[in-house]
Amino acid sequence: MSQFAGKAYLIGAGPGDPGLLTLRGRQRLGEADLVLYDYLVNPRILQYARPGAELQCLGRHGHGRLISQEEIHEQMIAAARAGKIVARLKGGDPAIFGRTAEELAALDDAGIPYEVVPGISSAQAASSYTGIPLTHRDAASCVAFVTGQQSLERETPLDMAGLAQFPGTLVFYMGVTTAPQWSAELIAHGKPRDTPVAIVRRASWPQQRTMLTTLGELPTVLAPGKVRPPAIVIVGEAVAERAASDWFAARPLVGRTILVTRPIEQSEGLVESLSELGAAVLVQPAIEIGPPRDWEPVDAAIKKLASFDWLVFSSANGVRYFLERLPHNQLDVRALGQSKIAAIGPGTADALAQYHLRADLLPEEYRAESLAEALAPFARGGRFLLLRASRGREVLAETLAAAGADVRQAVVYESRDVATPDPDVITALREGKIDWVTVTSSAIARSLIAMFGKHLARARLAAISPLTAGVLEEAGFASTAVAEPYTTAGIIEAILSAEGRRGALEK
Repeated sequence: MSQFAGKAYLIGAGPGDPGLLTLRGRQRLGEADLVLYDYLVNPRILQYARPGAELQCLGRHGHGRLISQEEIHEQMIAAARAGKIVARLKGGDPAIFGRTAEELAALDDAGIPYEVVPGISSAQAASSYTGIPLTHRDAASCVAFVTGQQSLERETPLDMAGLAQFPGTLVFYMGVTTAPQWSAELIAHGKPRDTPVAIVRRASWPQQRTMLTTLGELPTVLAPGKVRPPAIVIVGEAVAERAASDWFAARPLVGRTILVTRPIEQSEGLVESLSELGAAVLVQPAIEIGPPRDWEPVDAAIKKLASFDWLVFSSANGVRYFLERLPHNQLDVRALGQSKIAAIGPGTADALAQYHLRADLLPEEYRAESLAEALAPFARGGRFLLLRASRGREVLAETLAAAGADVRQAVVYESRDVATPDPDVITALREGKIDWVTVTSSAIARSLIAMFGKHLARARLAAISPLTAGVLEEAGFASTAVAEPYTTAGIIEAILSAEGRRGALEK
C-alpha cells in the first residue's frame, strides 16, 4: 500500500466521439482533482470532470510548448503525493502507442497506486466508422498495429520485409509524414503496388474524412501539406471489402458546424441531438442561469402556496429552482396540492414530470400570449403565482390582471448575459467557419447581438420562435430557420428543412 492518499488513473478517452468514452472512464474522470489530457482528446469529454477540477492540456504540436514525458511523470507523482486524484486522459486506448509503460514505471517507482482504464482505439473507430473491416474471413485473418514514428535509439528497426509478407491488415499510426518511406520499403520487399489503402483522418469526429488509394499512389496522396495528422492508414486487401454504404458520412448534418448558445447546464440535449445528426457542435453560452439574489420573496410566496389557485411556470429553469427551494422551507411537492399547474410548453412540462408533477394546462402555442389566452377563462377572481426569471416580458401578468386575476410574481432564478465569449468561437464565427447559430430565447438573442455584433451575420441563424426571430430582425439579423413547434426539437427540424433534409429527425 502507498503511504500517499492520492492515486492516478490512466484513462483511454477513445478516438474523439465523446459517446465512445467508457462508463468506467467517465466514472474515474469524475473523481479526479487534476486532469492531464492530450490535445487529441475531444474537449467535450472534459464536461465529465467534476466541477472545480484542474484541467491541463499537455500541449499541441506547432501551438506552443509541449509538456515533456518526464514533466508528465513529475506532475502526476507530485499531485498524487499531495493527496490528489489524477486523471491522465489519453486519446484512443492507453496501451496502443500511448507511452503508458513509461508512465506506469514512473508511478511504480514512486509508489503511487494507479488504475488503467481501456479505451476504444483509433484503429477500431476508423474501421467501424467507415465500414472498412480490419479482419475479413476471405481477405485478412490477422491485423498488425504499426507505428510510423519509431524511437530508433531504443528500438529495433521495423522488419519491413516481414510486414510486407504479413498475411493480414496493417494499420499505421502516426504514419502520415513518413508514408513515402514506409510505403516504398513495403513495395521494395514485395508488397504489391496495387494493395488497397484507406486513409482515415480524425476517425469518429464530425470532420472525419476517408480517402481510398493504393500503396503505390500513397506518397502522392500523402504528399507534404495534403493531409494533416491525425490519421490512421489501413493497408491490405480487407480495405477492398468496405461496406457499400457509409452510415457515418450519410448523416444529414455532416460537414456543418453549429453553435449552441443555451446556458451550459441546459445545452447537453441539444448538443447530443445535433451531434447524432453529424454536426460539429461548438458551445458558447450566451446567458448564465443562477439563483435569485434574494430568496425572501420566493420564500414568502412558498409560505402562501395554499392560497393560490394556479402556479404558472414559464420555463424549465423556473420549475427546477422553485421546487428545489421547497425543502429550505421544510416542504415538499405535497405543498402544491391545492393549486393547479400551468406550463408554457412541453419542455417545462417535462421538467415538472421529473418531480412527478403533471401540468394541468398547456397552451396550443408555446409562448406567453397563448398561455395567457388559455388561462383567461380562469382569471376573474383567481389567484395566480407566476414563477419567472429576473427578466422577461410582462405580457402574461398584464393580460391576466386585465382579465380580473389577482397576480403575484416571484423571481425564482436570475438570467445574466455572458460578457466574454471564447476567443476560438469568435475567430471561427469571424472566419465564416460556423454554419448555424441556434437562438433559443429572446434573452439569448439580445446577448448574442451584444456579444458578436456584425459577425453574427456570418452564420445562418435558427430561432426557436417568431418572437425570437423578431428580436434578431429588429437588430438587422434575419433568421434563416424558425422552429415550429417552438421547441429544441423544432429548431433542429427547422435546420434540417433549411438544409433540404426535412424529416431526417424522425429517421
